[in-house]
Amino acid sequence: MVTPGAAMLEIRDLVVSYHGSRVLSDVNLRLEYGDSMAIIGESGAGKTTLGLAIMGFSEGTTSGQICWQGRDLLRLPEEDMRSLRGKVVAMVFQNVEDALNPVLNIHDQVKEAMTVHRNGPGHAASARAFGLLEAVGLDHERAKSFPHQLSGGERQRALIAMALANDPDILILDEPTASLDSVTKGDVIEILRAAASDKISLVITHDISTAASLSKKMAVLYAGTIVEMGRTEDLLKNPRHPYTRGLIRSYPNMTTTKDLQGIPGRMDREADGCPFHRRCTQRTDICSRLPPSMQETNGRLIACHRGGIVPLLKLRGITKSFGQREVLSNVSLTVLEGETLAVVGESGCGKTTLARITIGLCDPDRGDVLFEDETLRVRGLEFYRKVQMIYQNPAESLSHRMSVLDLVREPLDVQRLGGRQEREASVRKALDDVELPSDDRFLARYPHQLSGGEAQRVAIARAMVLQPKLLIADEPTSALDASIQAKILRLLQNLQEKRGLSMLFITHDLALARKVSDRIAVLHRGMLVEEGPASQVVSSPAHPYTRCLLEQAARLDATIGSPGVESSAGRGAAAQDRDRWIGAAAVNR
Repeated sequence: MVTPGAAMLEIRDLVVSYHGSRVLSDVNLRLEYGDSMAIIGESGAGKTTLGLAIMGFSEGTTSGQICWQGRDLLRLPEEDMRSLRGKVVAMVFQNVEDALNPVLNIHDQVKEAMTVHRNGPGHAASARAFGLLEAVGLDHERAKSFPHQLSGGERQRALIAMALANDPDILILDEPTASLDSVTKGDVIEILRAAASDKISLVITHDISTAASLSKKMAVLYAGTIVEMGRTEDLLKNPRHPYTRGLIRSYPNMTTTKDLQGIPGRMDREADGCPFHRRCTQRTDICSRLPPSMQETNGRLIACHRGGIVPLLKLRGITKSFGQREVLSNVSLTVLEGETLAVVGESGCGKTTLARITIGLCDPDRGDVLFEDETLRVRGLEFYRKVQMIYQNPAESLSHRMSVLDLVREPLDVQRLGGRQEREASVRKALDDVELPSDDRFLARYPHQLSGGEAQRVAIARAMVLQPKLLIADEPTSALDASIQAKILRLLQNLQEKRGLSMLFITHDLALARKVSDRIAVLHRGMLVEEGPASQVVSSPAHPYTRCLLEQAARLDATIGSPGVESSAGRGAAAQDRDRWIGAAAVNR
């Protein structure tokens, strides 16, 4: 037994190349007794290659070190390495069909894994094989089956039993739950969690839920390079590298619907500089020239020239009163590059005032607005090239004296961007993006000739024609029907994915906030009462007022699903709960 905390497996500057092309580049990992680490990344990132290199199965050219208790596994003779495989280090392979021998039944294959190492007499190995198979859910009868007689989940369980046969110190799990249904997947995860509790385990997967269930630490691999590493819980709740955030956004989540966004572009192993820079929306010149070094910040290792995802907008201690009424009280918020922060609350809570202060339409009594780390005093043309606002009422932003063409083109005219033909082409493209006609007849219309939904979409096109970095959206879809609203929100999310667009999204609709936001901030009577990841705020609200908002939203959803089911008494009770909270908040304030 190895003493807990003693270093067992250390990977130093590992490089693996196939035909002159690097698959892994300078990988460094340290795993100790009891550690469980997940390696996540897209297909082709090099995850399986890492597992095969540790097992000594890599057919590529390797350099660096893989040390286990002081022995470099890369330099061991094949005979010595063969004696370690299965006994010291074992692997559950991704492709179960190739990993099992079709002419031996499952019991005999698990038994063989022990007898090849002369691990006890044959009858003891046979009994242990039956015991292991029963532990993973395969009874005596199924243990005598051949691989083709088992389901995919059963074959996966057999491979787990085989990997555990010699009680190895190091367990490598390569996509251990791939292609399994949710019930079987849950069973397999429980089995693996119990089996790996006293070992070093390396979980190689693209399945974030599996990684979260089976690991305490996580490393994110991109094009053979580790770009972020830290505690699993911290990394999933607060990804710091743009690629990590993209992976998490791509994965379907039961507690929020802002997912399946994807990452623009494709992986390029031959890229100079940072391997992710061609797909990164916050890249700078240095990113294309120099690979970033791994830096540690607050227990997190990040390989990024900018230190990870950067703040774009900071609101610090914003306080605003109109007469004797304090509308905002010491509100501080940060919007990161490429994220959506939804600000929710009842009418009159200060949401629109916060938006108007940010865009510069009114000044705070106290506090600062910072954009790209510069405190804003006077907002010039450059600021409005990067920051635009969509107003709740299109009449606020559309002059009745201007045609659609003039309205959408005006920001380009003010900024003096491009010639007349280029500006008109940009106008037509912006109108196409919001699914409005772009023919000459429509361009010649005036706001009073448009429906409310058309006017709002013209306002959105006007805001987006400059391709801003930050969009302040004040109830941007409240005047649209449900179908157009869905399309506009999908458009905004697509722009976020492709351009790194950041959004300060003002809404009273929690269901909408849940679908579009990365984080949610809750305002009540001008005070920030709760802020956090959207999934956390929606599924586990910490503040009583947030719970009131969610309960009201749930009651509305129930009414939509079953009209007339909710009683007036139920609505009264909800209102009383809310009133009690509001009254208490007013007294405390």
